[in-house]
Amino acid sequence: MKFNDQSLRKLEAILSQSDYVIRYERGNFQSGWCLLEAKKVVVLNKFLDVEGRINTLIDLIPQITIHYDRLTIESQRLFDEVNKKVIKSPDSFT
Repeated sequence: MKFNDQSLRKLEAILSQSDYVIRYERGNFQSGWCLLEAKKVVVLNKFLDVEGRINTLIDLIPQITIHYDRLTIESQRLFDEVNKKVIKSPDSFT
């Protein structure tokens, strides 16, 4: 996966298609993100660069409930890829 804006938008689409709202805010996030599960809001540190945002979403997506049947075909493929990478190597996505 390339670390560019297009890849970031594709990862964000996985969350939005599962009814999560993504917000970029300032804050002291130890992991770069905060999840408000009851409201389906994901708050990411706005000071992260594109690569940091992508890596944060890659770490986050397998941890939350994603409605696979609501995803587009492209998003399903990316979701499967993210889950395979996390299962194979939880510390990296290279």
